[in-house]
Amino acid sequence: MNARFSTLPRLLCGFLACVPVTVPADTITIDLTHPIPTFAPSAEDPMKADLAQPWLDSVPIPTFGGQTVLSFGEFPVGDGTFETGTLVLAEHHGTHLDTPGHFINSAESMEEGGTPPEQRQLAHDLGAADLIGSAVLIDISGRVDAELAKNGGTPSADISVTDFSNASNNVVTAEDIDAVADRIDDGVWLVLNTGWSRFFFSGPDFVADPYINGFNHPGMNREAVDRLIEIMDEKGVLINGIIADNIGVDSGQSAVGDDDKWTNSWHAHVRLLQRGVKLVENAANLGQLAMAPAPENCTIVVGAPKHVRGTGGTSRVLALCDS
Repeated sequence: MNARFSTLPRLLCGFLACVPVTVPADTITIDLTHPIPTFAPSAEDPMKADLAQPWLDSVPIPTFGGQTVLSFGEFPVGDGTFETGTLVLAEHHGTHLDTPGHFINSAESMEEGGTPPEQRQLAHDLGAADLIGSAVLIDISGRVDAELAKNGGTPSADISVTDFSNASNNVVTAEDIDAVADRIDDGVWLVLNTGWSRFFFSGPDFVADPYINGFNHPGMNREAVDRLIEIMDEKGVLINGIIADNIGVDSGQSAVGDDDKWTNSWHAHVRLLQRGVKLVENAANLGQLAMAPAPENCTIVVGAPKHVRGTGGTSRVLALCDS
């Protein structure tokens, strides 16, 4: 397990707010975050990356925004020089948080009791309690591995070869949600381990990349999202959010929708963000959390940025687990 043992303070602080938590001295700390590749700025446009000038071993990854630009200034003092970097970084790049304000529903997709878009939390609205909570693990990595084994462990966009459609059992289903219904409670983080992070943007093209796999990848199917909402409504609770090791919490079929116009697409985003459920996407090392001695005793900490008017942000996500 790629984790370390540490003695941690009894207060976890998120910017200006602190939340008291019980953190034993022998806590296992698991980093659930992919590194972000960075590049020197282009000579023609300092807001754009020069892919011929990567920092260290950075390799470009497909993204909804541009590649990350990192430029440096220097501040010399008597005993040396401070380096100070400036980042140009897309909010939804790499391991990142979606705030409730990330999606603006149409009038047709707004539901009774949903929060109007102009009233939803943005990055600067999130307090520490919004970013910390107990982990509730759903682990379907065994089912995913069995499906991939049909093709030598390699994803295929052809569902007749590896099938991650909503009708398959190789995605998070309503039955998986029912299996953890007793743990669905206020403030928890639902963690979906599919094992898919091993394919994290290993090719140059967004859709054809094995990670997207022609939108044939695991995640929550529509029925799983609907069942989660039913359980929250029945119990009168609201989870803090969902953490997934894919591009967007939704299964590929739910993400892409019914046609090339994105009709009925991104079902989890459409239904959950208006309820105040936050989403963490492109998580890493969820298998390590699944192997923790007691995943149900892990605390999730989402180190999200607190920038004004932010719809989300790249985040350092940690799991603090009992040893």
